[in-house]
Amino acid sequence: MYHDFLILGGAGLVGLQVCRQIVTNLAPRRIVVASLLEAEAVAACQRLEREFGDAIAFVPAWGNLFVPREMAKLTRGQILSDVPMRRKLLNAVYDDYEAAYNNNHMVNLIRTHRPEVIVDCVNTATGFSYQDVFDGAAKVRSWIGAEGFDSKGVDDLETFLLSQSVPQLIRHVRFLHQASTEYATRVYVKVGTTGTGGMGLNIPYTHSEDRPSKKLLAKNEAAFGHTGLLFLLARTPNAPIVKEIKPAAMIGYRAVQVMEARDKHDNSELYLAHEVACAGALDLREDPKGYEKAGKIRVPVVDTGENGVFTRGEFAAITALGQMEYVTPEEIARTVVLEIRGANTGNDAISAMDGAVMTPSYKAGLVRNVAIKDLDTAEKESGLPSVALGRLGPPELSKLLFEAELLRYAFGQLEQVAECGDLKEMSTRCEAAMEPSGTRRTAPSIGIPILLPDGKRLLRGPRINVPELEGHDRTVKLDDPKRVHAWAVKGWIDLRPENMDVWRERARKMLAARATLRDEGSAAASIKSYMPTVFEIGEVVAWIFNNEMGGYRVK
Repeated sequence: MYHDFLILGGAGLVGLQVCRQIVTNLAPRRIVVASLLEAEAVAACQRLEREFGDAIAFVPAWGNLFVPREMAKLTRGQILSDVPMRRKLLNAVYDDYEAAYNNNHMVNLIRTHRPEVIVDCVNTATGFSYQDVFDGAAKVRSWIGAEGFDSKGVDDLETFLLSQSVPQLIRHVRFLHQASTEYATRVYVKVGTTGTGGMGLNIPYTHSEDRPSKKLLAKNEAAFGHTGLLFLLARTPNAPIVKEIKPAAMIGYRAVQVMEARDKHDNSELYLAHEVACAGALDLREDPKGYEKAGKIRVPVVDTGENGVFTRGEFAAITALGQMEYVTPEEIARTVVLEIRGANTGNDAISAMDGAVMTPSYKAGLVRNVAIKDLDTAEKESGLPSVALGRLGPPELSKLLFEAELLRYAFGQLEQVAECGDLKEMSTRCEAAMEPSGTRRTAPSIGIPILLPDGKRLLRGPRINVPELEGHDRTVKLDDPKRVHAWAVKGWIDLRPENMDVWRERARKMLAARATLRDEGSAAASIKSYMPTVFEIGEVVAWIFNNEMGGYRVK
C-alpha cells in the first residue's frame, strides 16, 4: 500500500476530509497538505496534528500551482499589474515547454516531495473560468479598430491571452504527466466538477445577466476539457493510474456562523440608499464616497468552502429538490480513498469513459486489409506511388514514410536493408531511387526537403514544414549543424550515411522480432513485433512510433 501522499487543495473543504480518510484507512507515513495560502496550509496541518497526533508527518506547502515558482505566492492581480512578470507568465503559458516545466510550481512540489499518490482537490475549472475570458474579450474589442495601440490596450490584450483556459489546461496536464512519470507517482486522483452542480443548460444560477451564465458554461468547458486530457493521460504508457471523481451536486458544508460578509463585488459595507428619478442616464458605478455608510453587512451564513458562503435563503434554494441538491465532502473523500485502495466505486469518470468509448473491431481489421490491398492495386495500375501528403502529423510521419519508400524501392526487402554492409552504398542507392520512386518531385512539393548524402545540399520546394515557426518569422539560419541535424531528424528526408545506419539497425530489430514471433507464437506478439512478411512502409513507420517514439496505445 502507499505511504506518501500529496493533497493539492488539502486545506479546502474536500481536501481536509481526504486527509482524514487517508489517515483513517491507508496508514500513511507522510501527507503533504498543499494550499494556495501559507496560513491555510499551516492551520490545516496543525488541526490534523491535534486530531491524529505526531505518528504521521503532516507537511504544509503553499502557492499557486499554475505559475512559475517565483510567482507562486503572489495574487493574480499582482502578477498582471507588473509588466515584466505578466510577460514572463505569457512565456510560461505559450512559449518554450521545457523552460516552463522546469520552473512550474506544481512540478517543483512533486519534485521536492516525490509522492506515491497525488489527490488533486483544487477547483481547477473554477480558477481558469473565473479569469473571465469574456470580460477580457470585451476590453480588447473596445479598442479594436481604434488608431494604433496604447499601453492600456496592450495590457488588456496580454491579460486576455492569459485568461484562455485551453493553453493553461494543456500545459498543466502535460506538466503533471512529465513530473508524475519522472518522479514515480503511482496514483493520481482528481476531484473534478461538472461546472453546474449537475444541472443542465437550463441552470437558473448565473454570474451575470445571461442565462445560462457564460462563466458557468466556461467552467463546464474547462471541467470537461480537463477530464478529456486526464482520459488521455490514463492511456499514456508509464503514467500513473489516473482517476477522477466528479461530484454533480453542490458540495458542503463546513460550518454555520454569523459573520461579516461580502457581496460579489467584494463589498462589506451597508449604505443609505439615494432616491433618483427613473429617467435620463444611470451611472452603474458611482463613487461609494458619495454614500453615507450604515455599518457592515453581518448575516448568518453557511460556509461551503471554495464555493463561498451562502445565506439561509440561498442555501435552501440551491440545495432544494430539483436544484443542484447536495453531496457532502465526507462522501467524496470516502470515494477517493476507496478508489486509491483499488475498489470499484462506479464513480470514477475515467473508468466510465473507458467503458463507454467504442474500441477497435474485428470487422475493421478485415476491412483494413482490403483497403490496403486495393491501394496496392491502384498504385500498380496508375503507376503513382501512395506515400504521404503531409496532412497527417507529426512531421516525422511523412519523413519516415518517404525514407522507407526509398529503401523499399532501392532494396526490395527488409532483409536486404539489414544485411547491407556499406552505409555509403545505402545512401547512394536511396538517392538513385528518388526519381523513379517519385519522391524527388512529391516530397519537396509538399514541404518535405531532401537532405542529400553529403549533408551539404538540400532539395526543397516553395515551402518547408520543419522547423515549424509561429508568428511572422519565415527564415532560419543553416549555420548550426546541431540545428540542421535536429530538423533532419524531425521532418527532412535524410540520405546521410548516419541515418542509413539508423535504418539498418531498425530493420535488424524488426526481423529479429519477426523471428521470435514465429518461434514463440502469440506470446511474443506485441508492439515490438513486425507482423507483415513484406516491406510495408506504413507498418514500418508504425513500428518506429511504437518502439522508438513511445507513441502507442495501452487500452
